[in-house]
Amino acid sequence: AILLRDMTDRQHLDRMRADFVANASHELRTPLASITGYIETLQGPARTDEAARGRFLGRMLEQAHRMRRLIDDLLSLSRVEMNVHRTPSGVVDLSEIARYGCEMMTSASKAEECEIRVDAPAAAPVVGDRDELLQVVQNLIENALKYGRSNKGIDITVGVDAARRRVSLSVRDYGRGIAEEHLPRLTERFYRVSEQESRSRGGTGLGLAIVKHILLRHGADLDIESRMGHGATFTIAMPAAGELTAAAE
Repeated sequence: AILLRDMTDRQHLDRMRADFVANASHELRTPLASITGYIETLQGPARTDEAARGRFLGRMLEQAHRMRRLIDDLLSLSRVEMNVHRTPSGVVDLSEIARYGCEMMTSASKAEECEIRVDAPAAAPVVGDRDELLQVVQNLIENALKYGRSNKGIDITVGVDAARRRVSLSVRDYGRGIAEEHLPRLTERFYRVSEQESRSRGGTGLGLAIVKHILLRHGADLDIESRMGHGATFTIAMPAAGELTAAAE
């Protein structure tokens, strides 16, 4: 008897796991190397230099914050992946989540001098996990603030399609846009359109990967539209809850 087993999927997962570990190690090693270098300098040539000490301690704090953001996102991604096959059962209001997410990002929007506008119906019920969907909204807003910044602000729109029983939420910015060749890879772990800009803006390269896995758990889709010079629109679409018809009417 001959037994044949297709190992393609397993080998693909093994490669993905190895790549993930290598990328995560590299991302952590970079700020750690910077912190180590500053400490060695403070112990040596800058031991008695007060001005250099203050400057280096500030940079060490920045790198420590970078490491903390990366670890937080790694833990968040791990939790989401563990639950990806567990379908949520609670009913939540996507309109309320959109408005609350906007409020949570008020400080960041003020720092960027970028207005966030929300257009949402009174209710847009979906089956989902409120905390996870709130994380999706915040991640999309944060991306728009970081990479789509312009004086035209950001528009968040929630739509209800009662006939198709779908609810959508879109986040649109009016920045410089994203080149077409980057769009299919934006949700890959650690993928960055501009690595230097992403790091300078505090990005970890995991935000959209987290969004993708949360949406997979919710049976939702993510669509990204962008043209250079015309900003970008990130739209999620998901099944509506049973109360949609009554709420829409």
